[in-house]
Amino acid sequence: MTQAASPDSKTLINNGLWTNNSALVQLLGLCPMLAVTGTVVNALGLGLATLAVLVGSNAAVSLIRNYVADSIRLPAFVMIIASLTTCAELLMQAFTYELYQVLGIFIPLIVTNCIILGRADAFARKNPLIPSILDGLSMSVGFLLVLLLLGAMREVIGQGTLFTNMHLIFGESARAWELQVFDNYPNFLFAVLPPGAFVGLGLLIALKNVIDDWVSQRQQGHETGVAGSKRVRVTGAVH
Repeated sequence: MTQAASPDSKTLINNGLWTNNSALVQLLGLCPMLAVTGTVVNALGLGLATLAVLVGSNAAVSLIRNYVADSIRLPAFVMIIASLTTCAELLMQAFTYELYQVLGIFIPLIVTNCIILGRADAFARKNPLIPSILDGLSMSVGFLLVLLLLGAMREVIGQGTLFTNMHLIFGESARAWELQVFDNYPNFLFAVLPPGAFVGLGLLIALKNVIDDWVSQRQQGHETGVAGSKRVRVTGAVH
């Protein structure tokens, strides 16, 4: 069985971060995204845990891709993802226990995140180790960036602060990182609740579509200008 050539590194990175972003284009992982992105620290904690599991599962699936029959590949992939999720959960319990309690059930639910199983089945099982790791890294970083943007937006609008409780990840010295964006700010409850997350995500998707349209129009205009240019004839008699 011949395998298709692996995409180049630039394509993989562009797909993960922008063109095929798992949150803004594929709309995967919405449940944890909308539930826990009330603050930047929550978004960062979930995003880093997802990144570790996605990169690890892509690497493991790529390594065993030639030894697992198609009939059992999905159960095998789920076992790998569940094992890595358990490792991430135990590490969070050991080093960031308070954040683990805040994120609650959404850490073990990484097992059911469609992004991870989707990349394992769609990409890692068909490609070598290095492209699979790069794919997992770019997809998870793209997901993490959307989580951070959404978390920052909701924290600023909902509470008037930024980088609250960063000590839950980075230790006591990070307490001083908190920024008071607005003084005497009356908390805007809608932004903190899940409906506010839906609105925020919709705004991010709309912004991406506007940027894509603008880039597409510029490219079309450039191609039209190049195709329409003609060489002016300067030979012959001039009357």
